[in-house]
Amino acid sequence: MANSVYKINKGINKSIEFKGLKAQYIWYVAATILILLVLFSILYFLGISQYLCLVIVGLTGFWVLKVIFGLSKKYGEHGLMKAMAKKMVPSVLRSNDRNIFQKPLKQKQYGKAVTNPGNRRNKLRG
Repeated sequence: MANSVYKINKGINKSIEFKGLKAQYIWYVAATILILLVLFSILYFLGISQYLCLVIVGLTGFWVLKVIFGLSKKYGEHGLMKAMAKKMVPSVLRSNDRNIFQKPLKQKQYGKAVTNPGNRRNKLRG
């Protein structure tokens, strides 16, 4: 028998990275490029000079890409989503009514778990 040589993939569970951009930031850059292409075509069809269109789209693209690369460097792979989720958590919960604490609990939600009789029969058979 011939010896088999297996290639080991050492990049399993690593996030996608391209030119320093990680994970979702690659999609943000792709969407930015698509939006800038549409912006250029709209400006060109409106009759604005081609060179002025290039300057506007170029400066806008440079600024947006600089922001995206900054976010990628600052937050990393999942940090931006965590920061956005942290902003959505309220700092204070207020209630002007005590009734939510005085209502009886519903038995179906907080009581015993409801068993499925079909599962019990299957266990007895097998």
